[in-house]
Amino acid sequence: MKRNYSLFFITVGVFGIIYTELGVVGALPMVMNKYHVSAVSAGMLVSSFAFIIAISGPWMTLLLSRPNQKRVLMGIMALFAGSNLVSSFAPSFEILLLFRILPAFFHPVYFSIAFAVAGALSPKEEAAKASAKVFLGVSIGMVLGIPLNSYIANQLSLSTSFLFSAIVNGIACIGIGIMVPSPSAKINRLSFGNQLGILRKPSLLLNMATNCFIFSSMFSVYSYFSEYLTQRFDMNGALISLMLVVFGISGVLGNWYAGKLLAFQMEKTVFFYPVALGFCYLLLYFVSSSVVLVIAAILLWGAVHTSGLIVSQIWLTSEAQEAPEFANSLYVSFSNLGVTLGTAVGGWFISGLGINEIIGSGLLFAALALACISVKIVWFREHNHL
Repeated sequence: MKRNYSLFFITVGVFGIIYTELGVVGALPMVMNKYHVSAVSAGMLVSSFAFIIAISGPWMTLLLSRPNQKRVLMGIMALFAGSNLVSSFAPSFEILLLFRILPAFFHPVYFSIAFAVAGALSPKEEAAKASAKVFLGVSIGMVLGIPLNSYIANQLSLSTSFLFSAIVNGIACIGIGIMVPSPSAKINRLSFGNQLGILRKPSLLLNMATNCFIFSSMFSVYSYFSEYLTQRFDMNGALISLMLVVFGISGVLGNWYAGKLLAFQMEKTVFFYPVALGFCYLLLYFVSSSVVLVIAAILLWGAVHTSGLIVSQIWLTSEAQEAPEFANSLYVSFSNLGVTLGTAVGGWFISGLGINEIIGSGLLFAALALACISVKIVWFREHNHL
């Protein structure tokens, strides 16, 4: 029973971190209004966080892998809670940005240790199930974190949305402190140094590029979801929050269905994913202002968008099954690199061409992902016939 509570609070911490990272997407228009900054500047709250994760993940994990894991988890949760608390009262955009960047260095450390602790708390035959429970926090945070944050910010205030994040991380910190046992048993620690050899595989490098471009395509548009709906369809904050909920619900179903498709036919599912994402973007570009049609477009977009999480992960890790831990670290790093790149390029499209043309950035990265997938498939088949 205590093990279940331990996994629960570790998962709450995962949700709190993802909520901190991506929840602000739903409140970017309020950030722009409160601090009088452009869409590009506001987007840095997302892109800078993701960039820090992308470049610091493996190295910060190695640096903090030897201290007491329970204390590290609690310390990271306390840091996230404190940074969100400061963010809620930040007097300037620069201070808000600073306290977004600081906890980002410890984002991948929490994930690495959380999965290690979850595995150590469970019998060997149930380690995979324990990891799956922890990963549930990622799914919920990515699918529901943004609409929840948008709802809180619109119904209460931007400061309250940051306070809510601080409370979630604070609860996780206390729960981990009470329920997670001190590490008496040996915990398997990630060791990236012995696994770097897989980076010599051209097929893996192509999959890493695909992963990056898929996330770039996803977030070059999604990072400006609220701004796009505001300017393109003249929606108010309450209606945008509802659209984010619609997006999130369809995303849960889409991610589930994509998992079934991947199990049945991985290669075809991955190949057609960027095609489907591009179709959604074109639909958003050409759809009329009819609320019914907009909702239908967002339902489809949400299902396809969220499917990218599992599609890109399965595609990348399928080429590194001999080193799954390192492959997952690459997935985290290149996903966040994609978020950084996509958010930045999406902001440039807005600044240079206008909000309507942001669809072009999503199509550009979807085409690059499709190119990488096509090259990988052709190369793999030719390689097998040698």
